[in-house]
Amino acid sequence: MPSLPSSLASSGYLGRFAPTPSGYLHFGSLVAALASYLDARAAGGTWLVRMEDLDPPREMPGAQDAILRSLENYGFEWDAEILCQSGRHEAYAAVVDSLLERGLAYSCTCSRKQLAAYPGAYPGICREQHHSPENAAIRLRVPDVEYGFIDRVQGRYAQHLGREAGDFVIRRRDGLHAYQLAVVLDDAWQGVTDVVRGADLLDSTPRQCYLQDLLGLPRPRYLHVPLITQPDGHKLGKRYRSPPLRPDQAPPMLLRALRALGQPTPIELDEASAREILAWASRHWDAGLTPRCMTLEEARLS
Repeated sequence: MPSLPSSLASSGYLGRFAPTPSGYLHFGSLVAALASYLDARAAGGTWLVRMEDLDPPREMPGAQDAILRSLENYGFEWDAEILCQSGRHEAYAAVVDSLLERGLAYSCTCSRKQLAAYPGAYPGICREQHHSPENAAIRLRVPDVEYGFIDRVQGRYAQHLGREAGDFVIRRRDGLHAYQLAVVLDDAWQGVTDVVRGADLLDSTPRQCYLQDLLGLPRPRYLHVPLITQPDGHKLGKRYRSPPLRPDQAPPMLLRALRALGQPTPIELDEASAREILAWASRHWDAGLTPRCMTLEEARLS
């Protein structure tokens, strides 16, 4: 794989924010972006933006540009050209081919109807069937072991790969590469040292750790920030009562996001601009104050 410029690859801390262009940024997205940005800036590190545009059918027209405009309106500055995963399919395909050749992955022709009969982990129906990889999904063989890691906020998190995850898809039947593969390869290729993202991806991380070990890739440090939930327990997201970020609301929304992350918001910030808030918060960022979970109402009132 090609390497990044040495100025990025050699930096001591390299973080990233990696939105999916399936909709506009909302408050939950802002919390994740802010935590990632502040953690990098507080460490004197590099901060990148990566567009995880792997799934064209789910993309919303104009979402990529809207996401970048929102980040700019809220004062965020990234340190290198934006990477789009849609330009990385050759790199993903080469790794999939290698895993197939090594017997570490296999073709799966199970239909959605078949899979619906097994609501838990995939039971390995196609493991020893030796199907052609054409017009088939590709699954990674996982060992019957527990995989865990230490999260900087959530503590130790472990998952039994065989029972809880099962052999997971790394290339879909339609030929599109899966998130679990792409995120591991791109974090390694970009030299990411620290992954700061939402806790909705916590249960994906053991699978990613296994894939990193399998491919001999370094494991970044992880920090999963709290999901912002509605009072009824639903995650704040693009599909559930989550209005897009308004550019004229940048300072108050940044202050709310800081409260959601357990950070202080002194009264002098009430009249500050978005960039001034980010500069102050970068100097005072304390990841240890981040709560494990928080409701939208708590984020508003803290």
